[in-house]
Parts: sequence; structure tokens; C-alpha cells
Amino acid sequence: MVEFGSYPLIIAGCLIILLSFLFSKLAYKTNIPSVLMLIGLGVLIQYGLKLIHVHEINFFPILEVIGIIGLIMIVLEAALELELKKEKTELIVKSLLIATFGLVVSLFAASAIIHYSIPDMDWLTSLLYATPLSILSSAIIIPSVGKLGEEKKEFHVYESTFSDIIGIMIFYFMLNLIEYQNPDPLLNSVVMHPTFSFFISTGVSLIVAFLASYLLLYIFQFINDGARLFLLISLLILLYAVGKILHLSPLIIILVFGVVVQNNELFYRGFLRKYLHQEKFETLKRELHFITRESAFVVRTFFFVIFGASILISSIFSFRVLEVSLLLLFSIYGIRWLFLRVFMGSDIFPQLWIAPRGLITVLLYYAIPPEYGSEAFDSGILLFIIIATSLIMTFGLIGTAKIQDIPLIINPIVDEDKLYDANGNSEKESSED
Repeated sequence: MVEFGSYPLIIAGCLIILLSFLFSKLAYKTNIPSVLMLIGLGVLIQYGLKLIHVHEINFFPILEVIGIIGLIMIVLEAALELELKKEKTELIVKSLLIATFGLVVSLFAASAIIHYSIPDMDWLTSLLYATPLSILSSAIIIPSVGKLGEEKKEFHVYESTFSDIIGIMIFYFMLNLIEYQNPDPLLNSVVMHPTFSFFISTGVSLIVAFLASYLLLYIFQFINDGARLFLLISLLILLYAVGKILHLSPLIIILVFGVVVQNNELFYRGFLRKYLHQEKFETLKRELHFITRESAFVVRTFFFVIFGASILISSIFSFRVLEVSLLLLFSIYGIRWLFLRVFMGSDIFPQLWIAPRGLITVLLYYAIPPEYGSEAFDSGILLFIIIATSLIMTFGLIGTAKIQDIPLIINPIVDEDKLYDANGNSEKESSED
């Protein structure tokens, strides 16, 4: 068995961070998502390990922990970008409707495809597996839409954030539903119906979210020590973990906290205004933006590299994987086209192509308990969808960039002939007279 020393691991970690930084610069220039490059780097590491006869490493515990922290940081990063202003109400509502309807309809379409294409998959299990495949990846979208116009960029930030949170809530609702229909015979206690528990947990999560946000922000305005940001992030992660154990919807806590920070003028009104020290608050908000962006970058880097090192790349070349994946892709973009047309009219490019699956898809897939999972579902479908949707987004963004780079050519002769004076004569004739 090959053992790695501390220093080689440190060197490897630093090189991965360096390469990730270079990938992000390359992604900005080429519109190729850095996520694909990170997964590719992970695959290369996997084959490199095989060359030195290291064939089996259990990456899942590391992947799960990094994925959860990454999810928290990415949602917080996205929430800190959400500005709740009156003039943006229409954009926010459209983003919410498209994210919700697109997610739900895609979920049922994907579950039907999985149910009828894969033997021995009942409807509930199909819905469970379809949920991760129906959620947009804010981890991929937000860093990729920087070159778009301000309105389209904000639309994708709102939409992907809503899709993340609603998708995760639906996933755990489906898990609760399966547990409710398959009760543990050793437990004689009465279990609440998942529908009631869903609304109760959502309501309690919102109450806890606002109370925790006001309390944390009030306290941290008066903490000036250098370690306060990591302390604040640690407390948010603690709230998330405790909320998950208590079967709440802890991502709502993270989302509400970020939205309150970004839109403090809206949430600190009336008697609450005296608890807001504007100068200290602005400093805290600026520092939070910085720390979440940097942390999300590091966590996202290691998550996708480890994912690439742990996947079986040959699984995507199966005919069954290809068949199911192509049907899923057609449903994803067909449904997306429909709702974008309904809510946004004809201006739906490149929004149509920006529907990648990523971190949350992987995280939720691995969160399916073995007793509720199915060996008939090939993980190659997951990998195929992630790669295919990222490539489609890449070509969509590149195509849009090329169109925007086409210069507008104005015919000077035509313009000159259209210049007339007050008497109806052309300016050219007037000058000659």
C-alpha cells in the first residue's frame, strides 16, 4: 500500500489551488466552465494514482464534508448578490417562477424517463433520483455569467439560487415521503405526514433564520478581532448542521442571513434602525463578500477535483447511459425553452443554454441512503448530464460572445442622403447653394 507523506500532500493541494486559479482565468477568456477543467484534473489524478498502483481510495467522506461546506458558501455568496429593490421586483418574480416551474416539471419528466427506461425502478425512487438531475448549479452558473448584461446576469443569480434551495427542500421531502411509506418496524411512534412536516419545518426555519440573522449581525458589529469572519462562518455552518439534524430547512437560514446583510436598509426599519451601525455594518458586509468569494473558490476547487478523481469515467460509454442521458437532455432544454418563452418572450438566449448541473446534483446523489437507493441506476448518467449541460452552456456563451463582438456597420452614404434641412432640402444641397 502506497503512503503519502505530509509534504507531498501539501504540495499537491497548493498546485491544485494554483491550477484552479489559472482555470478560472482561462474560463473567463474562453467561456469554458472551470468546473470541467477541475473534473478533468481529477480524472488525470485518478489515472496517475493507478499508475503508482493506488486503485482504491474512499473519497466519499471527504467529498461529503467539502460538498456541504461548499453548498453553504455558494448559497451565502449568491445571497450576498441578491438586491431586493422595487425596480427588480419583476425580475425576481420571473426568476422564482421559472426556477420553480422549470424544476418541478423537469423533475416529473426526468422521473418518467428514469421509471420507464430503467427496470425495477418504482415511481418514488425515480422521483428521488430525478430531483438532483433537475436542479441548476449555482456553483457553475454564477462564475460563468460575468460577461452577460447586468439584467441577464442577475436573472441567472436569482434563478440558480432559487433552484438550489427549492430543489434541496424537494429532495428531502421525497426522502421523508419514502421513509413515511416504509416505516421502521422497530419504531412504534407515530410519524407526521411529510406534507405537514415540510410546511412546519419551512415555517420554523424562516423564524430561526430571521432571529439568528438579527442576533448574529447585532453581535458581530461590535467584534473587531481579526478572526471574527471565520467565527461568523463557523456559527453559520453550526446552525446549518443543527438545523439538518432537527429536520429543518437550514439552507433557508443561510439564504436569509445573506439577504439581510445585503439589504439591511429594507430589514432594519422603524425601531430596528437604532440597532444598525451603518459604518460598521458596511465594513462587515464588504469583508463577508470577500471571505465568501475566496472560501467558495477553494471549496469548489477541491470538491470537483475529488469528484473527478472518484468517478468511473468509462461508465458514460454505456448504451443505456447514453440513451437515458439524451432523453433527459431533451426534456431539460425542451421544458426550459417553454418556460423561458412564457415568462420572458423571445429574448431567451443565451439563457436557454445556461442550465448546468453540478455540485448540488453530486451532493444529493450521494446523500441517497443505500436502503432507498437502486443499483439499477448507473452513476454514468450523472456524469454524462453534468458534462453535457456544461458543454452546452459553454457553446451557448461562446456563440453569444461572438454575436456581441460583431461591429455595427453604418452606411455613411445612406445617412448623408437622409439629412434634410427645415425646407425639405438635403444639407448637401443647402451647402452648395
